[in-house]
Amino acid sequence: MEPRTRNYARITLILLLLVGCLVVLRPFLAAVLFAGAVTISTWPLYRHVLDRMRGRNTLSAAIMTLSLVLVVIVPLALVAYNLADDIARFYEELKNSLIRGDLAPPAWLRQIPVIGEWANAYLDKLFHSREELVEVAQRMLEPARRILAGAAVVLGTGVAQVSLAAFVCFFLYRDGNAIASAIAIAMQRLIGDTAPEVAGIVIRTVRGVMYGLLGTALAQAFVAAIGFTIAGVPAVPLLSVMTFLFSLIPVGPPLVWGGAAFWLFSQGETGWGIFMVLWGVFAISSVDNIVKPMLISRGSDLPFLLVLLGVLGGVLAFGFVGLFIGPTLLAVGFSLIRDWTRVRPEGPPLE
Repeated sequence: MEPRTRNYARITLILLLLVGCLVVLRPFLAAVLFAGAVTISTWPLYRHVLDRMRGRNTLSAAIMTLSLVLVVIVPLALVAYNLADDIARFYEELKNSLIRGDLAPPAWLRQIPVIGEWANAYLDKLFHSREELVEVAQRMLEPARRILAGAAVVLGTGVAQVSLAAFVCFFLYRDGNAIASAIAIAMQRLIGDTAPEVAGIVIRTVRGVMYGLLGTALAQAFVAAIGFTIAGVPAVPLLSVMTFLFSLIPVGPPLVWGGAAFWLFSQGETGWGIFMVLWGVFAISSVDNIVKPMLISRGSDLPFLLVLLGVLGGVLAFGFVGLFIGPTLLAVGFSLIRDWTRVRPEGPPLE
């Protein structure tokens, strides 16, 4: 067999092997990618723990994995459980209220300029017309319940994915140095002398995006918890965790603090409702414009469009953990292309 033919055969066998590995790992690909991003982002912390544990890899990896379980998985599981329970209870209460016919428009609805009187009159007529009420309920209530229940299922699936990722993280922490050496050798053979530079770009980008997403989400959740506590909103821990999760989605936090403000208005607490709106706009949502640029600038300044596409596409492709994987993958690709073309988004070439 000629050398060229032998090389082609080797390349073909390697490609077939890679395809086979991807097919086998496909059900776990999202968890593995998420575990890799988490491990890269928290590797400096792992090194610190490893030094404190006097170089005991297994114990240090176990400590990091347990921390991930306590910080991420347990809150996620509690939110998923409470969300599913609250959806079922809310659906039953609303259905019983529709059957009894004791629904009434909230008192504050009249105070809304321009449309307040019209909306109040329409709802009052709707609530006192059993036929129209049943028709509207059949058209809207069941689809809404399915959407909310689907969200709870996605969140529950996310708990399973993150749990698997935590399991993978243990081995990535424990054997990280060996894995990194193998990857470095493979990259050196594939792309030559630029391998260390490319690896540095990937690491900085992954850390920058993960720090930006998670740091901003934690900051918004903390600020939201303060506002919910001041305004007297119930279930502050649950709403704070939901704010953390929704912060990963562009324009997500207003869905949480907006719902809290609506609840305050419906309870007749107009002053606190206005406070919640102002706190949400100027405190909770503004954190995204202050904290995220500070954190994400360490890696890649990912444009808003790519963040949005990364989040939506990541969720569609990988489920819940796609919230993290999607923007991270796009950020890595964006950074590598920018470095390869030597062009900044604003135009001038890199020096």
